[in-house]
Amino acid sequence: MTDPSHPARTAVVLGGSHTGMLAARALAEFAERVVVVERDALPERPEPRKGLPQARHAHMLWSGGVRALEELLPGITAALREAGARRAPVTTDMVALSPRGWFRRWEESHHVILAGRDLLDATVRARVLADPRVEVLAGAEASGLEGTASAVTGVRVRTADGSERVVGAGMVVDATGRGSRAARWLTSLGLPEVERREMDAGLAYASRLYLAPEHARSGFPVVNVQLDPRAGGPGRSGFLLPIEDGRWMVTLAGTRGAEPTSSAEEFVPFARDGLRHPLIGRLLERAEPLSEVSVTRATANRRHFYERMRAWPDNFAVLGDALAAFNPVYGHGLAVSAQSALLLRDLTRRHGWGAAGLSRRVQKAVARPVGAAWDLAIGQDVFYPGAVDGGPGLRDRLVAAYVNRLMHTATGNGRIARRVTDVTSLERGAAVLLSPAVLVGAAAGPLLPPLAGPPLTGDEIKRAGLED
Repeated sequence: MTDPSHPARTAVVLGGSHTGMLAARALAEFAERVVVVERDALPERPEPRKGLPQARHAHMLWSGGVRALEELLPGITAALREAGARRAPVTTDMVALSPRGWFRRWEESHHVILAGRDLLDATVRARVLADPRVEVLAGAEASGLEGTASAVTGVRVRTADGSERVVGAGMVVDATGRGSRAARWLTSLGLPEVERREMDAGLAYASRLYLAPEHARSGFPVVNVQLDPRAGGPGRSGFLLPIEDGRWMVTLAGTRGAEPTSSAEEFVPFARDGLRHPLIGRLLERAEPLSEVSVTRATANRRHFYERMRAWPDNFAVLGDALAAFNPVYGHGLAVSAQSALLLRDLTRRHGWGAAGLSRRVQKAVARPVGAAWDLAIGQDVFYPGAVDGGPGLRDRLVAAYVNRLMHTATGNGRIARRVTDVTSLERGAAVLLSPAVLVGAAAGPLLPPLAGPPLTGDEIKRAGLED
């Protein structure tokens, strides 16, 4: 059966998560109808759903993504904060142990939005679905593309009752995440196989939700104990993110040979005794667990280089984790998706709905934010045992040596710390780290001596119950 709507002015977005909703918002400006095809029944409130198991882990939205999100949904930052999300200045409200020592809490350079993933998605989803042009086809999934190697004309959709229909479309966006079948669908249309790369640091995540101690339920900083990929052997890290309702979302991670488990009894000991500093474990000893431990091992960096294909069909684009999925420890996936959706909107504005070659321009453009996050992730992960055959190459080692020097300098030089966060926030490209001023700063090294311990204030220590 074929959908009877006007396909030329219909957009179909496959996947109703963060990327899918933002893509729907981007296309609603031009389409008469946007159909979001989603396997789950999407909740109206911030609630868990089967198709988003990663929501049980820590998430942050870097300011590079916040700015893109605000462009797409003006006022969304205020809506998120009203719903309970927190705006945390970087590095002012961060207590972070880098591979080269504790960062100082410099004046704000950038920021992150902190919230549970369910709250973030529900707030964005409510704003997107308030547009009458956007509708959700729930309990359904795409089984293939319609069209030719030159142009996609729609998508085959299978509904919960097993029936299949074709939804004609002037644009189809694949936002189905790591399980995307776009590469297979394209070869079935006669296109060549896409170049694909994967780098797996072997990282496993374990997360648990806590109620913070009473006096630390507001205004407490992010705590991050980073792993050191060049220390040899497995690495362990931890994040404590203060989110809505006085809760802490805590994620612990370990590479091959040091993976955390799903045992509730082992969670605090891993944080206290297994990380490079016991701070997170000591904080958790004074907090109340609110959930069981959730574990995931789907953390490999995986990228499809669709922008390099010799031919690309009109009316089709791949965004989000379906295009490139990153090791979540770097927290860049949400921001890259927002930046990609904004590029989709802006390029469609510039070239016009249905313009020949628009989809190819989109695919090439989104490779820029994807590539920035990809380089940050694999530049670190390449050093873990088993990540790549033969270990890191000469270029990897040279780049890592410079980055290591920058991180060392950033512990005691606020100007260099700001340039580093320019890049990690995805607000500027890595080229800023090669400017003459940064090169000179890196050569000179830190201007202040290293901190002897975590830069918590006396008030924070007291409120968290750490006086002893």
